[in-house]
Amino acid sequence: MPWIAGQQLQSGKYVIEQVLGQGGFGITYKALHVELNQIVVIKTPNEYLSHDSEYEKYIERFIQEGRILARLSEDPHPHIVGVIDLFREGATHCLVMDFVEGENLFEAVRRKGALPEVEILPCIRQIGEALSVVHQAGLVHRDAHPGNIMVRRNGKAVLIDFGIAKELLPKTLSSKGIAGNEGFAPYEQMSRGSREPTVDVYCLAATLYYAVTGQRPTTSLARKLDDMSLTPPKQINPSISDQLNQAILKGMALEAKDRPQSMQVWLNMLEAPKATPPPSVAPVHKKEVVRSKAKLLEPIPSKLSTKSSRIIPWGRLIGVLLSYLLTGYLLVASNAPYIVWAEAWAWAWAWAGAGAGAGAGTGAWAVAWAVAWAVAWAGAVAWAVAVAGAVAGAGAVVWAVAWAGAVAGAVAVTGAGNKLLESFGKFHIFLILASTSSLGLGLGWLGHRIFNTGS
Repeated sequence: MPWIAGQQLQSGKYVIEQVLGQGGFGITYKALHVELNQIVVIKTPNEYLSHDSEYEKYIERFIQEGRILARLSEDPHPHIVGVIDLFREGATHCLVMDFVEGENLFEAVRRKGALPEVEILPCIRQIGEALSVVHQAGLVHRDAHPGNIMVRRNGKAVLIDFGIAKELLPKTLSSKGIAGNEGFAPYEQMSRGSREPTVDVYCLAATLYYAVTGQRPTTSLARKLDDMSLTPPKQINPSISDQLNQAILKGMALEAKDRPQSMQVWLNMLEAPKATPPPSVAPVHKKEVVRSKAKLLEPIPSKLSTKSSRIIPWGRLIGVLLSYLLTGYLLVASNAPYIVWAEAWAWAWAWAGAGAGAGAGTGAWAVAWAVAWAVAWAGAVAWAVAVAGAVAGAGAVVWAVAWAGAVAGAVAVTGAGNKLLESFGKFHIFLILASTSSLGLGLGWLGHRIFNTGS
């Protein structure tokens, strides 16, 4: 008969507090580990099994798997109940395990109803990972139903109460007595005691079915023997995803060969499909797309996109300003005609117009334009020097300096124009370059007047 509250085991090392559960194979007790002052669970075989002809095999398996579980506990897994001790009290073999506080999934579903997908999936994944570890150790749990999955207060799930020796069929028990949770077991487990990992795949998939629907699934024996169908969980709870629905049905396939052959393969079916990243686009293509959209939207462009995308190359514009300042100073010094000022504006407009239309920014076009710009300015300055009647030597010097300034200006204007083209249209580029060049020429003229006032 079961032990009663207050009964001492192992010379007072353990004290029984109460019976937690009793099934066809064994009894579980809540007890106190006196030395550690710790609540534990003690599992024992049912006493009346000793009259069964298979009892010795059952006990042998019980001890063997208890030792394996104890070895697993040497490297504790956060989602597998820890095994503390394995001993014999009189003729009764005992397995001592950690006591896990919380509620099992049966209790959780009874209290809350069908659980949301986002709430239950992390627990199922944790138990699945734990079962993968168990399988790697050469064990199969065989009883991963909702009553053996405890959920702690922090939401973490723990696998408890291994179905040790459940493949053996005591002759003194009815088939129904063996499978108290037969709705969660595959038929090959109940009919021939299969020890394949696919048994646990079925059990955990059936547990997930129950958790998201709040209903027990059709038993595998009824499906096998009576040709009853399994109602897809999505028909009961339309809010679950198609992916979860398919994973449950695949895991609960009636024949073991039709299920995922490992727990990890089934867990992968629960993973959300990863979004495929969009193909990378070169920056120049992105700019062209933005510009084409802007043209389609004119004359009401988006103020937000304009503010966030327009970039003014201040460094390059300062280069343009300084180049024109030098050129303006030399032009005034050589008394060049003011038509050259107009020519500066013409070149700015030509760059903004022809450049934008011809694909400014490409290497060959920019270089050719820079050379043409430099030669034109050099010729203009040289002509101004000649008209002014400068001395040959001084004219040559002024011409050389002007030519150098013209080349620098050409490079600066080309670089600034290309950069401006990323954010502005032709007309705006013209205004910016014309204004910058005019300001440079004006400052050059003003500088010459200031420094030569007294001469």
